[in-house]
Amino acid sequence: MSDGATDPNGLLVLIRHGETPWSRVGRHTGVTDLTLTDRGEQQARDQGSMLRGHRFAMVLCSPRLRARRTSALAGYPDPAIDEEAVEWDYGGYEGITTKQIIEMRGGEPWDVWHNGVIPGATPGETPEQVQARAQRVIDKCTDCLRQGEDVLLVAHGHFLRMLAVTWAGLPIEAGAILRLETGSVCELGYEHDRQAILRWNCPPDPRVDFS
Repeated sequence: MSDGATDPNGLLVLIRHGETPWSRVGRHTGVTDLTLTDRGEQQARDQGSMLRGHRFAMVLCSPRLRARRTSALAGYPDPAIDEEAVEWDYGGYEGITTKQIIEMRGGEPWDVWHNGVIPGATPGETPEQVQARAQRVIDKCTDCLRQGEDVLLVAHGHFLRMLAVTWAGLPIEAGAILRLETGSVCELGYEHDRQAILRWNCPPDPRVDFS
């Protein structure tokens, strides 16, 4: 973990699940419950190597299979399942790519941060609804962090980006510039007692010590 000598608070470590068949080709995956590809499983093992068995006061995980499998392969087989940590409900954009969405919109530019989603088999969520979930997850971690204990959260790309901007007090739209690859590891913490993004989108590399 980052050097906490100048700050007594704990760290909130985020890991995005490993690659899935849909993430590999850019298909938006919200409620669809997919497992990992072989590459995704190796990414999860490498995440575990980076964390070096670090003991977290709390491990939270999305209930989706891809997140639970990542947590287990990373060395944390019994996380607390948090329904609030699921991926954005993409509604009518579930299972399709950004390119396809733009084509559906007649070529009009689109991203989920500025334009949201449309209803489909599920209602979809607004950015504000996803941010509210992210804040509730942060609230669950606060006591541990303020006691100097570290927390691990295993979840999804857009949700973790929303959580990061919420943590840092940035506008929702700032999530658009926080690229987050499958299998990546991030670290949120404090800088002079202000909530800060300490490390972001670190690729799964067993040579890197994140503990």
